Amino acid sequence: MLKGEHIKVGIGFATGRKSFKKVLRTYITNFLESGLVDNEKINLNIFIAYDLQYQKTKATDFTNIHPELMEHIDNFIFVDDSVIKNEIAYLVREKVIEEKDANLIFGKGYAAKRNAVLYNAIKNQMDYLIFLDDDEYPMAVTNTRNSVIWGGQQVLSTHLVHIRDADITHGNHCGYISPIPHLDFNDTMTEEDFKTFIEAISNDIINWESIKGVMENGGVTYADTKILTSDAPFEVQEIHHAKFISGANLCINLTNSKRVFPFYNPPGARGEDTFLSTCLSDRKVLRIPIYTFHDGFSTYHRLLEGVLPIKLKHINADNDQIITRFYNACIGWVRYKPLLLYITQPDSYEEKINSMRKNLTITLPKICSYFDRANFMNILTEFEKYNRNVVKHDREFKETKRIWSQIMDHFEDNKLVP
Repeated sequence: MLKGEHIKVGIGFATGRKSFKKVLRTYITNFLESGLVDNEKINLNIFIAYDLQYQKTKATDFTNIHPELMEHIDNFIFVDDSVIKNEIAYLVREKVIEEKDANLIFGKGYAAKRNAVLYNAIKNQMDYLIFLDDDEYPMAVTNTRNSVIWGGQQVLSTHLVHIRDADITHGNHCGYISPIPHLDFNDTMTEEDFKTFIEAISNDIINWESIKGVMENGGVTYADTKILTSDAPFEVQEIHHAKFISGANLCINLTNSKRVFPFYNPPGARGEDTFLSTCLSDRKVLRIPIYTFHDGFSTYHRLLEGVLPIKLKHINADNDQIITRFYNACIGWVRYKPLLLYITQPDSYEEKINSMRKNLTITLPKICSYFDRANFMNILTEFEKYNRNVVKHDREFKETKRIWSQIMDHFEDNKLVP
């Protein structure tokens, strides 16, 4: 692994969950077990950007790391609001950016937190940065027998094997990836109705065929044994001007900072990984054979204590929490799809928007009746709002990339890069 070189590796978390420290302990133990901690040529640095509003947490929920764990890591860098304010003041003072520009890079939302980690990793001269999520664990689950089988995954080690010759590497995900529960179709909402709805709000990765398979598994995605037993990555191909990646289990090569793009999402939307995907036409992006388990409903914390269930629960639309999670996901998808279409399929944008409007108008009343939740009609309202603002959001995205490029030029000129 990168023989003969000394490398600085950043491990980035954009977090807000109270369970974060349990996840952190698991990953640090994983680094220790895989030999990374004892490798004198690898310098490990953990970057933590935390949000105190998401679950009404306090700073010590993220900064009070057990001394035993701190011994295994070279540096912990906590990226809180005060750190970000200081960096903005520095950039403005050095005339790199104007103060009004800072909000595009370091404002609110998921993209801003990821940018804060990415910025600090580059400024601290990391060679590589891996993003890990606070609800994903370094393990894979398969379903090849009557009970599920679990296997540990050396996530960071595998990325470091492949990232040297790529701009980005990203791994696979299993567990509860999809927010769509298992549904029993009926006359109120048929399978065809739901398919039409999903195709209206989905993208080239989140599509009906993949979702239908997960639904039939009770909402669970199992790891592919062929991938688990493979050593070979494959290069991600471009689809509609995008090389689709995931936001976590994601490693970025920082050795040439001018090849690094920022994250962006429209206000209140998700899709920061999807919009990064649209920047990667001339970048080498590898999908590598490694998994993380996504605990999307936060019900498997005991996995981190070594309790391995022999069956995974099916996710049924039989309680408010699950229906609300599905509703929130739909809102997130419909908020970013107009911009995604505008960027990737501009010639057919109006045609696709009109088709999307028609299908939502037809299916949403049925969705409302099926779930007995009138608020699903908000999806159409949000769709129209983000369609009206798509030119503004496209301009913001372009400005975000322009401002980021100025910052990278400043780092290069001042030797603040690897």
